[in-house]
Amino acid sequence: MTRSLIFGLAFLALAGCAGLPEKQAGPPDPKTQMTALESRIAVLIGEQRLKLDPNAKPLALDPELAQIARARARDMAAKNYLAHAAPNGDTSATLLMAQDAKWQGLLGENLAAQHYLKQSGVDVEQFAQRFLDEWMKSQPHRDNLAFADYDRTGVGAAVNGDTVYVTQLFASDLGIKAVRDSNSTVTEFPSAAAATLAGDTATPPLRLRGAEGTKTAN
Repeated sequence: MTRSLIFGLAFLALAGCAGLPEKQAGPPDPKTQMTALESRIAVLIGEQRLKLDPNAKPLALDPELAQIARARARDMAAKNYLAHAAPNGDTSATLLMAQDAKWQGLLGENLAAQHYLKQSGVDVEQFAQRFLDEWMKSQPHRDNLAFADYDRTGVGAAVNGDTVYVTQLFASDLGIKAVRDSNSTVTEFPSAAAATLAGDTATPPLRLRGAEGTKTAN
């Protein structure tokens, strides 16, 4: 809507100055497209889960997970890295535990980054599809997004320089009702399925961090 309004105003201004050359409009600032990219990724992931497993639980958008996902994406963009642990040691799991004293359950994370060209900008539909395609090529990422018991998600996207960074979090409480105490720690598992199998013997809360993504060029 904003873009249409800008173009409309520009047309009215140029109509009275027919002798002046028309200014070529460039692509939108990628920073203004991150919210739309987050939403589109969430939709595509939800659709893909149902294709892989019609019995998979629908993913509800969780504001708490979205806040953590954005914080992680922005940190990666600001510091130019792609990893589950920030240079200071922070992870999505530790940030979530610090923010919500009562949170417990299973947490999955998919990361990825894409380069873009300044002259072409960021096409939300193409970039969202490319993030999904790259995750689908990687078995750990694919297993993470397809894990049927996840029922909540949050997506964060950020841009710096010529690169877009994305974090998607998945969560499930797996029916865990025990109250987390101050000694609880992050327990890592190679997959969501492995964490579920360990649920009967592991001390809650369970945590999972998915495999890291890879940077792709536009």
